[in-house]
Amino acid sequence: MGDNSANMDDLLLKQFFAEVSEVERDNEVNRILSCFKLNSFEHLNLPFDSSVDDVKKQYRKLSLLVHPDKCKHPQAKEAFGALAKAQQLLLEPQEREYLVNQINAAKEELRAKRKKQLKKDTASKLKSMVDEGRYEQEFERSQEFQLELKLKVREILTEQEWRRRKMQMRISEEEGRLKKDEEESKEMWKRKREHEEQWEGTREQRVSSWRDFMKGGKKVKKGEIRPPKLKTEDPNKSYVQRPVKRG
Repeated sequence: MGDNSANMDDLLLKQFFAEVSEVERDNEVNRILSCFKLNSFEHLNLPFDSSVDDVKKQYRKLSLLVHPDKCKHPQAKEAFGALAKAQQLLLEPQEREYLVNQINAAKEELRAKRKKQLKKDTASKLKSMVDEGRYEQEFERSQEFQLELKLKVREILTEQEWRRRKMQMRISEEEGRLKKDEEESKEMWKRKREHEEQWEGTREQRVSSWRDFMKGGKKVKKGEIRPPKLKTEDPNKSYVQRPVKRG
């Protein structure tokens, strides 16, 4: 019975949207594309306290309205994709919880602001106390409060997104620095190994040359390595040079 009812609803929706004018479809595409990108409730044109079922129903309705096969607007595909992403985020528990937390934070800010205003208005304060909260509940359902809440949510989400991007930028910079240090370290050890291999490769030649030198100053052949010579102009003065006696 439930499946038949759902199928009937879908059929009625399709029949209804078959009669929707192109202007109405275009208007909905424009509305979706002009929405605040960080708030999925705005894309689906839903109140902030909407349930998961509300999200699914509204998505089905709006997606039929702006579907690229039905809507001739050049950006219909983009609007359709934005709706799909909005539904996905609102059905994902963590993403939905994050968004709802920001909405609640916005409400608390507005309630604190409202409380300060009531302190200055004795009549409103007394009415609020007498009605035991009903006065405030009624105000929060008003169009004035809902618009103020919408703007406050935008403000908070923008601040959070800016913080997230700054943090991501810092993480990327740190990862880049660590990668650069790692590459420099690898290059240093590579040069060190090459130097050690080169030095070890000429060991026999160096030993042989040194033996020939010690035997009587035998001339070293071209290409062979000579022992280091002491230079009188050595800036380090690591030895004491005796004065040369001249006859």
